Amino acid sequence: MTQHDLSGPATAAPGHPPPDPTEPASGRRPPHALDSRPADGELLAARLVPLRRPGQWISAAVLLVLFAMLVHTLVANHRFQWDVVGRYFLRGSILHGLVLTLWLTAAVMTSGYLLGIGIAAMRLSGNPVLRGLSFGYVWLIRSVPPLVQLLFWYELASLYPRLSVGVPFGPEFASMGTAHLFSGILAAYIGLTLDVGAFSGEIVRGGILSVDPGQREAAKALGLRDGRIFRRIVLPQAMPAIVPASGNLLIGMLKATSIVSVIAVQDLLYSTQLIYNQNFLIMPLLLVATLWYIILTSLLSIGQYYVERHYARGSNRPGSRQGRGLWQVTRSNIPLFGRARTDLAGLS
Repeated sequence: MTQHDLSGPATAAPGHPPPDPTEPASGRRPPHALDSRPADGELLAARLVPLRRPGQWISAAVLLVLFAMLVHTLVANHRFQWDVVGRYFLRGSILHGLVLTLWLTAAVMTSGYLLGIGIAAMRLSGNPVLRGLSFGYVWLIRSVPPLVQLLFWYELASLYPRLSVGVPFGPEFASMGTAHLFSGILAAYIGLTLDVGAFSGEIVRGGILSVDPGQREAAKALGLRDGRIFRRIVLPQAMPAIVPASGNLLIGMLKATSIVSVIAVQDLLYSTQLIYNQNFLIMPLLLVATLWYIILTSLLSIGQYYVERHYARGSNRPGSRQGRGLWQVTRSNIPLFGRARTDLAGLS
């Protein structure tokens, strides 16, 4: 009986071809060799199988059921009195309050952002006095609620019956009474402007700090002046960071104007309050104000989207999420439609 070396290569029997070293002992050839790779044509012809997400579909079904229940209760509940809502939706006093709300929002945001730009410049200044004063202003305004600020300015006459200009501890040059100076609209304008100035100053400062300092150094090395560097290099790169926060601040300010009703400013909310204090139709009139706020915030959100896309156009790439349209972005965020597989989109 002879002993065979199992570790050595197998020899072929007489009259038969030598065995393939990649072929298994059972005689079946594997579908691909170990060192073979699929061609690009096979990858492109492969059928993409979507990943099964049962939890996503279950959660989508639950949300749809809850949404259907919400719609049903809004339509079927006669206590909402939608006929009353439709009757007062375009009432003259309601539209007057709406115009005042829009005017106050626009005036406050414009003045507040001009103030905020100055505050941001002071915070970024090399002068320690300017930095300290601007920091103290931001700290104080952000610490006091806006409603308290409105009440303070509205009742300023109780603290300062007269305002004067002159030398401290010396003679006065001019003075005026404050009993009838600060009306409700003026107090609302000043209080909200100071509040927006503090927050917008931090937004602008954060956007400017988000730009790499090397950009300024490279521009100075090319001989550009500071003003041109800020307009052409710093500001375009800071805007993508400033616009989203500014849009949120604008929408928040539109809704925050409703607090001016406390000091009897006839804005949108106060106009509805005057009506339901007479006819006691509280819920329908509140729905009128709510629907107007929803419409206005939706329009502002759409405008914010296009402004963001305008300033982010330099960083958009074909097929990226930033380069898609409004409908594509909305559709991709609805769980009902799912998400498309784009794993091999770059191979085509």
